[in-house]
Amino acid sequence: MKEKISVAILSGNRLLRESIARILTHRREFTVIETETPVRPQAQREDITEPDVWISDSLKWVIEGWSGDPTEVEKPGWILVAMQEDPKTFLAAVRRGVLGYVLQEAAAVDVIAAVRSVARGEAVCPPRLMRVLFECVSCQKSRAPAQANAQFGLTRREQQLVPLVGRGLTNKEIAAELSLSEQTIKSHIHRILRKVGVEERSAILDAFKNDRLEA
Repeated sequence: MKEKISVAILSGNRLLRESIARILTHRREFTVIETETPVRPQAQREDITEPDVWISDSLKWVIEGWSGDPTEVEKPGWILVAMQEDPKTFLAAVRRGVLGYVLQEAAAVDVIAAVRSVARGEAVCPPRLMRVLFECVSCQKSRAPAQANAQFGLTRREQQLVPLVGRGLTNKEIAAELSLSEQTIKSHIHRILRKVGVEERSAILDAFKNDRLEA
């Protein structure tokens, strides 16, 4: 790790920006290089040195800040702070490459520890949400029917939507979980219905179940 960890704080909440800056600047190992009102990080990259860690209180800025494939974990590391204990938001953040997730009730020492860990390339999240992550990974394979692409010609994204539809999520909820627009999800669902040969979204998962029974 470098002698000094540079940290950029990205938030529209002035009190939060100043509080985190105060916590970090009291320790010689940190250098806070940005505490301005949120703007897209790309717009700043020509003007400032790339920080080791970005801190924000909104997944929105992480999404708008990515360049390239948002599914890839890129440097610098992102930490979301003052977050609610919401599994959907947490998993959406993980999918976007966020390496640190700190809850609202966290103490200053938790924020400091998270910055140190992410600067080392490690990931940090509350123990209570660790189970959510483990369950998501363990169920991922079973949720996506293995024969979906071969039998119905679904794209990878369409296969990803099938288990979410099966859970009864609305287009808006799916869009939030995958960090996509609601219109994009609507278009995907329309194509899935056409390929699978059913008229209602509630029948999509049944089509895959019937296909496995016939096989």
